[in-house]
Amino acid sequence: MNDAAPEAGPPRPDTEEPEHAGPQTPDDAPAAPAPLDVPRTPTGHPEIDAHMERLADADHLTTDGHLGVYEDVHRGLRDALTALDARPGPPSEHVHRS
Repeated sequence: MNDAAPEAGPPRPDTEEPEHAGPQTPDDAPAAPAPLDVPRTPTGHPEIDAHMERLADADHLTTDGHLGVYEDVHRGLRDALTALDARPGPPSEHVHRS
């Protein structure tokens, strides 16, 4: 086993400093959130359409804020679908009448 320190050589590419290592300027700053302009076609169900329109709120947030909007919309759509199961419908044709 050799306890000698390795010789210093040229820096490895993965450890080099970027060419521009000065303070960040406005040109270097990340771009502001921009709307994706994804079309949302109305479904004809006001409650569902309201949840789908809520997705537009994510257009004005950075990506770390999208999760909250998506979870809120998902919860609302899930609740709307669950409510459909709870509504009484017409009697089933398969009910045996005596």
